[in-house]
Formats: sequence, C-alpha cells, structure tokens
Amino acid sequence: MSGIIIVSAVTVAQIFLVCAMACALLRLARGPRAQDRVLGFDALYVAAMLLVLTIGIRTGSTIYFEAALVISLLGFVSTVALAKFLMRGEVIE
Repeated sequence: MSGIIIVSAVTVAQIFLVCAMACALLRLARGPRAQDRVLGFDALYVAAMLLVLTIGIRTGSTIYFEAALVISLLGFVSTVALAKFLMRGEVIE
C-alpha cells in the first residue's frame, strides 16, 4: 500500500516538475530583459535537478543523486557568473 503511494507521489511530482521546466523555458525564451532570462535559467536548473532526484528515488540508483549534485553546482556557478556579467560587463577581473 505505501509503495503505491510513493510511486504515485513521485509520478505527480515529476509531472509538476516538467510543467515547471516548461514555464522556465518560456521565461528563458521570452524574457524581455536579460535578468528575466537569468531567472528563467535559474528556475530551469533547479527543476532539472529535482527531476533527476525524483528519477533517482524511483529507480533507487545512487548515480542520479550524484548527477543532481553536479547539476546544482554547475547551475549555481553559472548563475553567479551571469549575474556578475550583467552587473559589471565582465566575468574575470
């Protein structure tokens, strides 16, 4: 009984995460300013990381958790680099 509840909850979470990724892609494509696009990119990588985590929960494999960690680290560094570029015009000083 509890296994069915977990599988259905993970499935619903994955559907909502795909919808969130679609909304973030829309903001990334149609953002009127560069700041909106950076925000869309930030939301996209967070949703992608969470989708990979839910796949890891569903399969029970630990490789997905490591992949989610790599996605989160690369996404954070790229968001910081983009924000610094928008503020100062250069990334490396």
